[in-house]
Amino acid sequence: MPFVSIVTPCYNEEDNVDELHARIAAVLAALPQYDYEHIFIDNASADRTREKITAIAARDPHVWGIFNARNFGHIRSPFHGMMQARGDAVVVMASDLQDPPELIGEFLAGWEKGGKVVVGVKVKSEESLPFWVLRSIYYRLVRAMADVDLIEHFTGFGLYDRQVVEIMRDLGDPYPYVRGLVSEIGLPIVRLPYAQPLRKRGITKNNFYTLWDMAMLGVTTHTRIPLRMATIGGFLAGALSFGIALGYLIAKLVWWDDFELGFAPLLVGMFFLGSVQMLTLGILGEYIGAVLTQVRGLPHVVELQRVGVGAKTR
Repeated sequence: MPFVSIVTPCYNEEDNVDELHARIAAVLAALPQYDYEHIFIDNASADRTREKITAIAARDPHVWGIFNARNFGHIRSPFHGMMQARGDAVVVMASDLQDPPELIGEFLAGWEKGGKVVVGVKVKSEESLPFWVLRSIYYRLVRAMADVDLIEHFTGFGLYDRQVVEIMRDLGDPYPYVRGLVSEIGLPIVRLPYAQPLRKRGITKNNFYTLWDMAMLGVTTHTRIPLRMATIGGFLAGALSFGIALGYLIAKLVWWDDFELGFAPLLVGMFFLGSVQMLTLGILGEYIGAVLTQVRGLPHVVELQRVGVGAKTR
């Protein structure tokens, strides 16, 4: 009997974990040909999420939980949960119910047909139109620059075969961009379109920093084009500045008595070159920061506690 792991990372999701568990349990009850475990990995919630997970694990032997010692972020914690899963296939999904649990059956069907990775691809979302447009632009830009064929509107929601999980484990990446790793690995991918609903309860944990972090991780992991653009931009800015300076020099020599250089062009030129330098330093900083993260080699998370029957078998 195939064994399936469902991993649901959560942070302050006390309003959603009970319904999430019930819907996942209902889906797997309708698929008796699979045995399964449901792993909640909690990122140091400040509400009653842990209390509710403990109660769920106490009454359902399929469920067990990992409680992190602190909030390790939206990348490391889900990946750690994925690495602790025992299943022949591992399904990773958010706990806010925007990743519909009812798609698990379709993920498993795609896996049974040979897909090593079955990804949920958003073709429509009930989020605000400006956010959807910005996300679409970002995905297309990064995909155009990337060295591999990245999947647009893929958030990590999907099924991963045991072979894929072990390859990711062997990479030893302390800050993995799973959305891109599936393309880097190159094993067969099945794409499952779905419409993402709005969050019904609670508030989103994403903010400008987390969105920027994920966006820059996708860029620094899969393309070096921004570094080359910074180099080319610096060269062009230097050439432009030299050309302007030469033009002013010629104008002064030709109209010596009438032409005044003035301070405005100098100030504009200084601010322009300063902006180019700051942009270039920012791009370099993102890549250096990514290297620093790799070199430090910190663990994905530090666990505080495990609860549930399944945790005792680990």
